[in-house]
Amino acid sequence: MIPQPKVEEIINASRIEEVVGDYVNLKKRGANLLGLCPFHNEKTPSFTVSPAKGIYKCFGCGKAGDSVRFIMEHDSLSYPDALKYLANKYNIEVEEIKLSDEALQSQNERESVLIALRFASDYFTQQLWEDEEGQTVGLSYFEERGFRHETIRKFGLGYSKEGWNHFYDHAIASGYKEEYLKRAGLITITEQGKIFDLFRGRVMFPVHDLSGRVVAFGGRIMKKDPKAPKYVNSPETEVYHKSDILYGYFFAKQEIRKQDRCYLVEGYTDVITLHQGGIENVVASSGTSLTEGQIKLIKRFTENVTVLYDGDPAGLKASLRGVDMILEQGLNVKVVTFPEGEDPDSYCKAQGGEAFSQYIKSNEKDFIIFKSNLLLADAANDPVKRAEVIRDIVESISKIPDNIKRSVFVKECSKLLDINEQVLINELNKIFRNRRKEEKELIKPTQEEPLNYEELLEQNEVEFRSKENQERDIIRILIQNGFELLEENKNIASFILEEFEAHELNFDNVLYQKIMDAVKEVIAQNQTINHQWFITHEDEHISRFASDILLSRHELSKKWGDRYAHLDGEREEFLRRDLHASLTRLKLKRIDDLLNENLEQIKQAETEEQINEAMQVHQYLTEMRKGLSDEMGTVVVK
Repeated sequence: MIPQPKVEEIINASRIEEVVGDYVNLKKRGANLLGLCPFHNEKTPSFTVSPAKGIYKCFGCGKAGDSVRFIMEHDSLSYPDALKYLANKYNIEVEEIKLSDEALQSQNERESVLIALRFASDYFTQQLWEDEEGQTVGLSYFEERGFRHETIRKFGLGYSKEGWNHFYDHAIASGYKEEYLKRAGLITITEQGKIFDLFRGRVMFPVHDLSGRVVAFGGRIMKKDPKAPKYVNSPETEVYHKSDILYGYFFAKQEIRKQDRCYLVEGYTDVITLHQGGIENVVASSGTSLTEGQIKLIKRFTENVTVLYDGDPAGLKASLRGVDMILEQGLNVKVVTFPEGEDPDSYCKAQGGEAFSQYIKSNEKDFIIFKSNLLLADAANDPVKRAEVIRDIVESISKIPDNIKRSVFVKECSKLLDINEQVLINELNKIFRNRRKEEKELIKPTQEEPLNYEELLEQNEVEFRSKENQERDIIRILIQNGFELLEENKNIASFILEEFEAHELNFDNVLYQKIMDAVKEVIAQNQTINHQWFITHEDEHISRFASDILLSRHELSKKWGDRYAHLDGEREEFLRRDLHASLTRLKLKRIDDLLNENLEQIKQAETEEQINEAMQVHQYLTEMRKGLSDEMGTVVVK
């Protein structure tokens, strides 16, 4: 358990723009910052960060909260672990609590898998530097590749010894459970029950997620064995989905944002060599075909990608489809190839980082132009092949979502392919018509199901009930202004609670009632309430809703603010009116509910006495309703 003063210190130190900025490329928009949401797929930015209020809000998917909530959501961490992550980021010392065997067993299973992977990474690193076999085989290999010791340590490179179960035996002896070693993809169990290490006699490349946690490994074999694969990679696990991970991304993200460009290579050593050469905005797809998830990772920090290929023509053609996917996500793509027999790793070592960077700048080409030249060289003078090339190029152009960019490339390709521009436009329109037709066929009418409130609450949605708007108004005032003094020694929150108690008011909305109960408990303990109290609340529903209330999608312009600046002195009076009107509206709705209940009693009355009694109640409620309506200036329709 982290002491509350330490929690407050961590929260106060955690600047929302810095925390979110580690994961999302944010751009200034008025008083706020704007970027692409990391929680759902979007092409137009709707993810807003308010440095002044210390909160974020996505107006697309509804996710909202403070720095702690962001880390919890993004990295799937518990509240204490998110606090520890932020404490580490801001160099705040938090006393570590040694977990007992019981606590370790009850720990979240996902976290247990991550702990096992961290342990494995430390073990492989230790074997590389301290074990004789690791030094002779593993460290020597890295040194022969030209990796300096500081580079090896930076990327956490390691070595896994020859033998069936060196790692497994060490892990079990250290208290790690076989179940989590298997779920982390570190061991294999045969049908006969025999257990052996997945990585044996290999140099190890840890794969980090966006937060720097080890989630997987790649292992390169050190002996010649035609029956064994050159590389063995971790299987898919609950913490590792290879389609959503780019090797080196954790080390590259800040430089990608700074340079506003990402270099995309194929392998581990390409990334490491370029980093060592001072080119740090580089990531790798690690030998797998490029995926949509990987492209979205890049798009968080830049819209400019340069793909670095080796000179192998067959490899180039196989990679073209992946680049089409980059275009489809709206990124600007350039391509660089290297002389025959060279790849990014070898060429950077031979030329040095500075010359390598200059080579990229001098030789990068727009992907569409590059692809046209590459395919036209194969087509030569064959008209059939040339027609296929043109269709292929138009297909790539059709992936570009921006109309202006598409038009520019159509014009360029018309000259390059020596074909009328209108022909390309016609082919492009044909592709779009076919896509629309396919999309329509995929859309099927679905039967509307009744809303489930608990599910909606989980999604940070609100079910609109009879008193929804009136209830929301009260909670809005409570969150925005509840800590302000209304009169001597009484703040707005206390006044609202007294009104609810005096008039027997309550909320139909479960979330609103939860917020009211939480405020009541704090006031009873004579504690202070402010914006931060709501935003940093441990209940994620309260935290999200508060962020939603406090952060508006639209901002008033400075001119508008200047025009009505003279009204600032009347702010307190406006607030009183707003509070009075909101409470009165809620009371009116409460009376309406009571009137409806009483009418039902009149209909079901069996005796004259019951009818008279119900009619008296009806008259009393009607008079109350008229009095409240007169206060509001509302016309009574009933």
